Amino acid sequence: MLGGAVLIILHAPRCRALPPSHWWNQGPLYQIGDVGAFSQNLAGLQQKLPQLSKLKLKGLVLGPLHLAPADQPQHLDFLNISPDVGNLQQFKDLLQAVHKKNMHLVLDLTPNYRGDQPWFSNISVTTVAEELKSALMFWLSVGVDGVQLAGVEQVSSLVPSLWDDIRSIVQNHSDHLTSKNGVDLLLSNLLSSSPNTSEHAQSVQALYSAHPQSRLAWNLGGRSQGHLASLVGAAGVKVHLLLLFMLPGTPVFNYGDEIGLMDQEQEEEQTSCLQVFRTLADLRERELALQYGDLLLLLPNSSSSSWLGLGRSWDQSERYVAAFNWADQGVSLDLSHPLLGPRGLVVLDTAGTPGTSGTTVTLGALELGPAQALLLKVPYHQG
Repeated sequence: MLGGAVLIILHAPRCRALPPSHWWNQGPLYQIGDVGAFSQNLAGLQQKLPQLSKLKLKGLVLGPLHLAPADQPQHLDFLNISPDVGNLQQFKDLLQAVHKKNMHLVLDLTPNYRGDQPWFSNISVTTVAEELKSALMFWLSVGVDGVQLAGVEQVSSLVPSLWDDIRSIVQNHSDHLTSKNGVDLLLSNLLSSSPNTSEHAQSVQALYSAHPQSRLAWNLGGRSQGHLASLVGAAGVKVHLLLLFMLPGTPVFNYGDEIGLMDQEQEEEQTSCLQVFRTLADLRERELALQYGDLLLLLPNSSSSSWLGLGRSWDQSERYVAAFNWADQGVSLDLSHPLLGPRGLVVLDTAGTPGTSGTTVTLGALELGPAQALLLKVPYHQG
């Protein structure tokens, strides 16, 4: 018998429930638009899967692979793979190998990918969309985890009923559809433009406010635009890798971006770029703030300033803050925010300054060198 028992009731803070998410929300996607350039053919791509899996990729966006002579809708054949890259059996073998590596495969079925208009002319849109419907049934039955379609606004505006049919086919067979105009993922190209820092921040905030981050995806470059290093310069690759990983949503990379590959196949800074990519992919996979966190925009008082701060916060987890300096001279930043503590630990320095990683810095008086970015880990702070 217990005498004089004392009951202690403890109140633990309630944890915030994780939002619904899909596989594409858990890490980066990797676009391989030109299989021939990347691995010669599908069999060569399968051989590269072990090294791709080390990048913590959640999915490959492959192709287009189908037969489609430029601007000739009468010769379009969604169901056959170009013999230059392989055949259907090799595709099935690749798909099975991708799934064994716990990755997913999204197939690009953009009709006129070699021509000027993604869906040929307006006159042909209805016919092509009808062909696509049967092609979707085929490829989804093969086992692909989603499709990517460029230029879908042309279909949705001209023949909205057909676009509804296309969406229904995919969503009834699988809820995984990647599109460049918003189905399950809204793949934004706004980072490809070059406004000032303030305009970029406002554009990001507008998309973030209008869509759940589970539907947002961000990229720089791609099959038609080229590699990241060719767009931002070799010196800017690591800074932009950090930017893509920090934004709320899914980062999408072109093959070779992780090593700073340029369109001319120059390979500057391969090792250091790869290490930055692997570090960020690992953090993205295991840190709640980077997977689900709310976006904190930390902006300078002057719209002409060249620096930007991005914060990610989730419940009582550690916060992450990235500070970017786009200028060719050093800057002083004030990243103070009510949801952030006064100091942060340097996790990553794109400039690779000796002795910087692992040091503690003050958010209200942060110094960045020219074209430098830092990733900081900030303890939970109850504002």
